[in-house]
Amino acid sequence: MPEETIFEFERSMGTAEVAEYLRTVADRLESGEEFTLESGGESVTLRPPGRMEFEVEVERETSKSGGPAEIEVEFELEWDEADDDDGSLTIE
Repeated sequence: MPEETIFEFERSMGTAEVAEYLRTVADRLESGEEFTLESGGESVTLRPPGRMEFEVEVERETSKSGGPAEIEVEFELEWDEADDDDGSLTIE
């Protein structure tokens, strides 16, 4: 099935700021509330169902020039859209 990116955000942030965003998402998931991600005039409102697929992936990318490796950690939540009614990053 083809993929379509409907929202994307990337910025260098301090660990406390990242934790604050993740904590807000976790709180909304736990309470069953919808949440809206906004950045640069783009936004998407998510209404996750009570059950979803959760994936954690850690990758190490080595540099061809012999520099330090880069670690990437991805947290992915996935659900069927049929289960969903439907800048700097803000979570309302």
